Amino acid sequence: MLHFDADSADCRVFTFRDGLLSMMAHDLELRVTHFALDVDEDRRAVTARFDATSLRVVQASRDGRPMPDALGARERAQIERSVGGDVLHAERFPEVVFASTSATERPGGFAVTGTLTLHGVSRPVDVDVRLDGDRAVAEARVHQPDFGVKPFTAMLGALKVKPDVVVRVTATRAAGVTPSGASP
Repeated sequence: MLHFDADSADCRVFTFRDGLLSMMAHDLELRVTHFALDVDEDRRAVTARFDATSLRVVQASRDGRPMPDALGARERAQIERSVGGDVLHAERFPEVVFASTSATERPGGFAVTGTLTLHGVSRPVDVDVRLDGDRAVAEARVHQPDFGVKPFTAMLGALKVKPDVVVRVTATRAAGVTPSGASP
């Protein structure tokens, strides 16, 4: 069993702008700063728990180009409050949980299926896992309305976040630790 957290792996959430005023807005890259990810390589099983209050703005982007200076500290703090409070309702639903139900080997990695519990709703989710040597990148597209999450909107809907977000977890096997704390 390998264990990962924010010190040994990276979890990012990518949102994409939509609406009439989307040309004036940004896509966002958020980092989950508190999570636990357990991988049982023998059973090909994964369980993960993410703290819904721990999303922090990394940067804005537009058309795939990073804009690291586009948001000031005040704007970042407002976005973080909005994501946790208005979108995810983290005070009522503080934890997001994923538990795999199957993992099928395929060229370059695995196709993993599991149950995601978000906003108090559990639904199946497919995760694409790409392997590159010791490094694994797991990526899932999450359709927020499937989980009862209303994507962010402003200005009477002229500015909004698309309903699909991308969640990406990157981990290196060597960075994981066994539950006893020893290196794998």
